Amino acid sequence: MGGRQVTDWQGKHVTVAGLGVSGIPAAKVLHGLGAVVTVVNDGDDERSRTQAAELEALGITVRLGTASTSGSAAGDTLPPGTELIVTTPGWKPDKPLFAAAAEAGVEVWGDVELAWRLRGPDAAPWLAVTGTNGKTTTVRMLASILQAAGLRTAAVGNIGVSLLDAVLGEEQYDVLAVELSSYQLHWSPSVRAHSATVLNLAPDHLDWHGSMEAYAKDKGRIYEGNRVACVYNAADKATEDLVREADVEEGCRAIGFTLGSPRPSELGVVDGILVDRAFVEDRQQSAQELAEVADVNPPAPHNVANALAAAALARAFGVEPAAVRDGLRNFRPDAHRIEHVADVAGVSYVDDSKATNPHAAQASLAAYESIVWIAGGLAKGASFDELVAASAKRLRGAVLIGKERHLVREALARHAPQVPVADLGRTDTGAMSAAVEEAARLAAPGDTVLLAPACASMDMFVNYNKRGEAFADAVHALAAERGDATHRA
Repeated sequence: MGGRQVTDWQGKHVTVAGLGVSGIPAAKVLHGLGAVVTVVNDGDDERSRTQAAELEALGITVRLGTASTSGSAAGDTLPPGTELIVTTPGWKPDKPLFAAAAEAGVEVWGDVELAWRLRGPDAAPWLAVTGTNGKTTTVRMLASILQAAGLRTAAVGNIGVSLLDAVLGEEQYDVLAVELSSYQLHWSPSVRAHSATVLNLAPDHLDWHGSMEAYAKDKGRIYEGNRVACVYNAADKATEDLVREADVEEGCRAIGFTLGSPRPSELGVVDGILVDRAFVEDRQQSAQELAEVADVNPPAPHNVANALAAAALARAFGVEPAAVRDGLRNFRPDAHRIEHVADVAGVSYVDDSKATNPHAAQASLAAYESIVWIAGGLAKGASFDELVAASAKRLRGAVLIGKERHLVREALARHAPQVPVADLGRTDTGAMSAAVEEAARLAAPGDTVLLAPACASMDMFVNYNKRGEAFADAVHALAAERGDATHRA
């Protein structure tokens, strides 16, 4: 894919679709390379106007809101002379702008594709991670393992650190741990990773992709052109199918991970030990101990699977076993991911606000034996039947909040009619305090009150972080009221 060629961009007319965390850096980088940049953005609020003014001061053209010439949204029409579109991940493929680009024969790249094309000739290879759930945790585990091996690395991509910054900045890396969303992969036709994994596949973002088939296809792009290893989930056949369909470099291997005993060319778990039967000399007869399950924080089953995937990618890059162990021991999960908040009156309160879809919530619920479940929010077109059916035996009670809580309530009625349900009928932010109070009433000593909403948060909160913070505040208030709490760091 070549090194950076500034002359390629001189005078090239590029349209950037969307402002925000990826659009603004892309526009600035392209302008700095000599391109003639026009930014289109459908929003025309105060924040957008402030961002536009900043770009216009640099000599970048910005079109906000309704285009004066056509009466349509700024992102509906192709600016005259456009030779390339660079889009932010959130813009759906069915936008009129992209239809106009296809008709005119204009390519569309995402910001990840742009970063890939702008890499220098000695650029660090990418170890790439996608999946419906667990991406950020796995990428951060991977970065921790790589750092423990003494490698210069960073967790980048959808995780918050811009790939453009990583490939164009002054810091030199040996390898990058790259999180890629399905949105980003859709617009990244030529990205080729050293090794990559699809952690799992479950219905999500179908309103954006249009179908489960299209969603899976975009996830599968991460395997295209892999050089060393395509890492898949042995418990999720759909991920293995994507490996089979991928066009990879000669010699690239399919490597599975499993929570059971591993077969040859897999990583797995034996007697509480994470073991490798893939990157050893005699994988038919021997296995390499990497770490203990107890080294994984927290050691919930789905998180052990994340650790195995991270270990597989690191081993594909040549990392020694001791670094896998040390990296996992050093890793600390982000907030709002199965995060223990406090024990109150013998009941454990756990915040997994990051569980924004049924697949993530099911993994979270599987980590505890007796649960009072706080759920609800925006369903994003998801069904909750499989989640409830799989978790019914673990549920002591359920407390429902949020706009589309009725969908969860109906699934509970169908598959867990014995479970007491408190439908609070609220979508205000203060509902979380009431939910925690009601959950405390339903819980008995030894239970876990688990916030794993299985839904997005935007009907009630700015994001899942704010939802988790509201839960933690409510738990701390409950502890203060009862004067009986044990907090865990």
